[in-house]
Amino acid sequence: MAKGKTSVFFCQECGYESAKWMGQCPGCHAWNTFVEEKVEKSSPARKRAANEVTVSTLSQIETREEMRITTDIEELDRVLGGGIVKGSLVLVGGDPGIGKSTLLLQVCKNLSRQRKRVLYISGEESLQQIKIRAERIGEFSESLSLLCETNLDTIHEIIKKEKPEIVVIDSIQTMYNETVSSAPGSVSQVRESTGTLMQIAKGMDIAIFIVGHVTKEGVVAGPRVLEHMVDTVLYFEGDRHASYRILRGVKNRFGSTNEIGVFEMRQDGLHEVENPSEYMLNGRPKDASGSVVACSMEGTRPILIEVQALVCHSNLGIPRRTAAGTDYNRVNLLMAVLEKRVGLQMSACDAYVNIAGGIRMNEPAIDLGIVLALVSSYKEIAIDDKTICFGEVGLSGEVRAVSMAEQRVAEAKKLGFTRCILPKVSLQNMQPVEGIRLEGVESVKDALRLVSK
Repeated sequence: MAKGKTSVFFCQECGYESAKWMGQCPGCHAWNTFVEEKVEKSSPARKRAANEVTVSTLSQIETREEMRITTDIEELDRVLGGGIVKGSLVLVGGDPGIGKSTLLLQVCKNLSRQRKRVLYISGEESLQQIKIRAERIGEFSESLSLLCETNLDTIHEIIKKEKPEIVVIDSIQTMYNETVSSAPGSVSQVRESTGTLMQIAKGMDIAIFIVGHVTKEGVVAGPRVLEHMVDTVLYFEGDRHASYRILRGVKNRFGSTNEIGVFEMRQDGLHEVENPSEYMLNGRPKDASGSVVACSMEGTRPILIEVQALVCHSNLGIPRRTAAGTDYNRVNLLMAVLEKRVGLQMSACDAYVNIAGGIRMNEPAIDLGIVLALVSSYKEIAIDDKTICFGEVGLSGEVRAVSMAEQRVAEAKKLGFTRCILPKVSLQNMQPVEGIRLEGVESVKDALRLVSK
């Protein structure tokens, strides 16, 4: 059968394939996401005979411990699960200008100083632009090689010739495969390019980092299957007008998916924030109502955050509610609990809740902090600066247990807090901690009585 071209429609969000255009995608239920692309039809490949395929039992398979390469950036190594795994494919996504290329260039600098063969491939910048940015970051060794290319066939030949240990692709949306007729950045090109890079990584035992642009919804542009194909997905978050950056692992086949790394953007690149809790609490007001310190867990790391709330009577028919850094619907739920279970009439009040520092936290353990901040602002009661709280609040007004309470208390003690309000259930399994007073509560009413003393 002769080769021919036919039109196929792809969903730009999830990669769903259809023979005709549809308004709503049956896969991800997104609207107006189908685009038309030309694909080549070729003769079907010969099926492999059954005797050519072998199956194995678990006892016949030999495993080896993953060889990890440390990047000398502890925050990144923690998110990766201890370092870079050889033969892995890592996707790094984030908003434009957030610092993805800067972070990976710093990784290349550290690896080149370890005499690792590193190849940085850019499809967006010239060699001169990369050098200007590299001179701002620091001194590089000669084991780092640079290449400006977007043709994957050429890139494959260069990798086979140079045999690097680590490869950085910046970015996947600029790469193209000549066998695919669609334009670079399309669903077909991104999917085929990622598949080619995955074969290179697994076949040649090379760790490959892929930079991916994100959509306005904050997800990596291209088909959703892109995140399923790679081994690790990292998101670089933060306001590019602020100095902080957060590297969050949302998928990791070689480590935990809950770890985060905190960085600070400076003139000479990204710097690690060794104590995020102290960094987030910097500049906290003294004796101010509506300000409470809570503790959230990100992976194995406890982070202390300041929860701010402002409650005032509304002049509008429908009160205004705003939440920055946490779930808006969760704030409404907690205000309903306060009105129903405690008797505070907040239905006619505007409420603004903010997680200071710009970090986003959705762990239920900060529920108690949000509740106390709302009540503190509503009643104009300043909570003691040396008091910290954590606990999940249920619809009945009960304060439920949270995990890793010991680590949270230890972090609070390290930063000089002398009082901790926590769920009574968690307190039963803990030993007294010298230097900090632990007070267990069963309900929101109990917590309010403690802070009102």
